[in-house]
Amino acid sequence: MLKRTVELDHPLVARGLGRRRTIRIVLMLTGIVAALVVAATLWLRSGRWVSADDAYVRAAKLMVTTDVSGIVTTVDVHEGEAVKKGQVLFRVDPRQFQAALDSAKAQLAQVALSVEAMKQDYQRMLKDIEAQQSQVQLDQANYDRYAALIRTDVVSKANYDQSRFTLAADRNKLESLKQQAQVQLARLGGNPDVPVEEHPLYRQVKAQEDEAQRQLDHTTVRAPFDGIVTQVDSLQPGTYLVSQTAALTNTGAVALVSTDRVWVDANLKETDLTHVKPGDHAEISVDSYPGRTWSGTIDTISPGTGSEFSILPAQNASGNWVKVVQRVPVRVHIDYKPGDPVLRAGMSVVVAIDTGHRRSLAELF
Repeated sequence: MLKRTVELDHPLVARGLGRRRTIRIVLMLTGIVAALVVAATLWLRSGRWVSADDAYVRAAKLMVTTDVSGIVTTVDVHEGEAVKKGQVLFRVDPRQFQAALDSAKAQLAQVALSVEAMKQDYQRMLKDIEAQQSQVQLDQANYDRYAALIRTDVVSKANYDQSRFTLAADRNKLESLKQQAQVQLARLGGNPDVPVEEHPLYRQVKAQEDEAQRQLDHTTVRAPFDGIVTQVDSLQPGTYLVSQTAALTNTGAVALVSTDRVWVDANLKETDLTHVKPGDHAEISVDSYPGRTWSGTIDTISPGTGSEFSILPAQNASGNWVKVVQRVPVRVHIDYKPGDPVLRAGMSVVVAIDTGHRRSLAELF
């Protein structure tokens, strides 16, 4: 024991032990500094990306129907079929609408003839007025002559009275013709040379014809955009469809889900929205396709939290209130490319958003 103590007290041994202790301290300090540097680096970079797994694929979808009532004659698509814009989906019996259109066209032709007849009648009335004015002028001349001769007893009083009565009668007839012409002019809309197509009555019936044509066209229902049809089995030939304008509910005959108007709705925590803004780059991972990601761009950020637009918003006036982090809907545009796997509405995804934000060490102090 004494020998061991002597060895440790030897100057060379003590110097070696001090050197090793110094090295250990330096290594420990170096490790601590390195750990702090790594932690600081991770902390500085951790504020750049924001992720959310409360996110789902959405697609434009529409319950397709028609605004005319009738019996379905043919269904031209099947469940899950991909269709193009303008492709026929189904047809409604067009016969009653074709009959209505034919009737409107016949009525329109009759109105055109009536307008032409009114224009001709007006021109005839003008000629009658001109002739009657000449007759009144002749009557006035006869009356003036008889009035001058009655004082000399050259003409009888009976002839004088007859000329006066004739003048008055022809004047009344002239006024009557003028009134009839005014009525006829009013029927022509105040313009005796009005084109038939601009006459109010013609335009009224033309509107009825256009409506009949529109209803006939709507008996053939076409896809408003590219997509995939579903719920087709509920529509069969012989089904009576009630027009959407008469129906009490917003139900359609078939559903159409878009294949190119697809986006992601992500519900981000309000605490993660500090640096998120429209235009930020996003990476989208779909649960159905492990290992594959899609690029995207932040499109819009909702002006309110999801609870603000719910049917029954939360009532926080009660005493049993618990603060809960709210979520704000964020829409992400997907850079979908031809050949990419199909993204179906409702699929679960994870969204990582690159906010471009860089933390500063000053935030720690």
